[in-house]
Amino acid sequence: MESITQEEPMGCGIACVAVILNKSYQSTRELFDNPEYASTRGYYCREMIKVLNKNFDNYTFSKASKNKDLLKKEGVIVFIERSRKYPAGHYLVKTKKGWMNPWINYPNIAPARSGFQIVLPGKAQWIIYQEKLDS
Repeated sequence: MESITQEEPMGCGIACVAVILNKSYQSTRELFDNPEYASTRGYYCREMIKVLNKNFDNYTFSKASKNKDLLKKEGVIVFIERSRKYPAGHYLVKTKKGWMNPWINYPNIAPARSGFQIVLPGKAQWIIYQEKLDS
């Protein structure tokens, strides 16, 4: 699995969804109803779930404090709360290689780079995950 770099200032959510869908940043961006949000306000969990659920079933989200055990599960997307380092918050996705950070060298602007890190670089606020289907 390769990391995917966000190509716009608020595009971390797109990059994380792209990792799960195994698509490029640009092809994933086209799946969002308001792709321009990647340059302005970013995306909320519900908007990301809508895209994920077009390809997979049962994606949902919850407060991280209610589901801390999910932080160990591959394929979850986590929104870390706003901080000095990430003033707008930031999305990362859990992979076999660790947390895929779509802008690992933030605040460097040119060029943005993505990569993997072992430790989540902030406090998890929201978790996007796939609920298990009852069999």
